[in-house]
Amino acid sequence: MPKVPADITEVTLPQPLLDAIERAGYYPELVADVVRAAVGDEGVLTHLVHQETTFDQEAIRRHLTVLVTTGTRLVIAHADDFPHDPAHRTDVATATTECIPLRTVRGVMLTHVVPSPSEYQPGTLGRELTLTVGWGTVSRIDLVPAACSDSTCEADHGYEGTVAADDISLRISAEAEGSAALSEAISFARDLSARVGG
Repeated sequence: MPKVPADITEVTLPQPLLDAIERAGYYPELVADVVRAAVGDEGVLTHLVHQETTFDQEAIRRHLTVLVTTGTRLVIAHADDFPHDPAHRTDVATATTECIPLRTVRGVMLTHVVPSPSEYQPGTLGRELTLTVGWGTVSRIDLVPAACSDSTCEADHGYEGTVAADDISLRISAEAEGSAALSEAISFARDLSARVGG
């Protein structure tokens, strides 16, 4: 198990990762420290930083996800804010990390959204994608009514469907986050796919 130095500021993160956290603009010092604490003395190989803004009734909430791969683990950090939390007199942020051994990652899925597919230009892959990583903690069940080939049949054929691992899912849009964010997500997924399931 990687050691965590007593002083987490001794843990060195790659400058491109620190720059991406800084660009996200969400408490960068806090986010960098929780990533440092989770990574410990294991070097960071790849990373992906993804920011989302959500609207919760009257509040606007920020959510930041940092995915990091090391030689043995996928480290996921989430940071959320709770402005004017009634239980506290000041704003509150929570930061959570999860470490998953790479050998337990079961799948990396990229869903490309391609508008006007009849006009698709080879090599473009669309302007939006969803990156889903599964390691068996959460599963999603998609069910639809089953049917037979007889169009006049009125019998109840039950349901059919699929079970898919869905532990984390990030939607990245070039329109909202820029083409570079889309390229970074594809690159991260490609690298993670190559190193899991061995």
